[in-house]
Amino acid sequence: MSGSNPAQPYRAAEPPSRPRPVPYDPQLVVGLDAFVALVEGIPLRRHTILENRAHFAGLTPPMSAQVSGRAVTWEERIVPGPPGAPDIAVTIVRPAPGASTARRPALRPGVLGIHGGGYVLGTRHFATAELIDLAERHGTVGVAVEYRLAPEHPAPAAAEDCYAVLRWMAAHGAEHGIDPERLVVSGASAGGGLAAAVALMARDRGGPALVGQLVNTPMIDDRNRTVSSWQYDGLGAWDRNNNDTGWDAALGGERGTDAVHPYHAPARATDLSGLPPAFLEVGSAEIFRDETIDFASRIWAAGGEAELHVWSGGYHGFSGFSPDAVVSRAAIEARESWWRRILTR
Repeated sequence: MSGSNPAQPYRAAEPPSRPRPVPYDPQLVVGLDAFVALVEGIPLRRHTILENRAHFAGLTPPMSAQVSGRAVTWEERIVPGPPGAPDIAVTIVRPAPGASTARRPALRPGVLGIHGGGYVLGTRHFATAELIDLAERHGTVGVAVEYRLAPEHPAPAAAEDCYAVLRWMAAHGAEHGIDPERLVVSGASAGGGLAAAVALMARDRGGPALVGQLVNTPMIDDRNRTVSSWQYDGLGAWDRNNNDTGWDAALGGERGTDAVHPYHAPARATDLSGLPPAFLEVGSAEIFRDETIDFASRIWAAGGEAELHVWSGGYHGFSGFSPDAVVSRAAIEARESWWRRILTR
């Protein structure tokens, strides 16, 4: 693998005493155990990244299975990558012709869907389930992006790939039913970090304009030194050790230094003004809690619009693995409410 890490990678200084973790919601424990057993059976370390990729790929249903019985159509395309970089594979998900939606404009809102996986795992088809749901419920056209993974392609390769696809959606989306004036970027975990990075890029580079950004339990701070990161050291879904592996791969020897750019780790941004309306959510019982809260607070401090939800006792990705729990149903409805509001502005 290229993008090798330093002999002594960055590690946050350990606190004098380990903070006690926030307890999990009892209704979520079964789902958490299933998540850890199914997704994290192989500890994610530098030497197991390839093994984990193969395992992760086996957990992602093919598109034919994902769309079976759903009122959508889909296609695979190749779009131009960033200057000097390879072209990018994308999957486009649309409402089926004649599908019942509240609004049927000639052009529909476009959603750039960015998959998670700690910057080192996953494929675009890990993000298509959300795009299928949105196409059915809201008539959106979703585009899932196959961004380059670390450590073979260190940051900001992934963010630049996602931004290139956003630019393609704005320039050519109308040919595919996308309204270039109604674009949203959405992602969870590392995908949430990339969504935040793309929003910063779009602001700094003069577009494309976004009507919203959904930043779900985002991986945005390479320093891994918050209280919540220490609360879930060796505990829960995506603990601080996995987080170290992902950030080491993405940033190499620059990790933890002043050389880390906000496009690499959005928590490093000192100016969060001028961003599109953000929806941020996180569990209270996971490592990304504190960096998510801080990011939302700094958007507000800059006069921006952010909606933040911190779900009591929630582990990383809880609403997907424990969908029937009361707190999960509340989280799903809150997210759905935001989509209804942002897509009708």
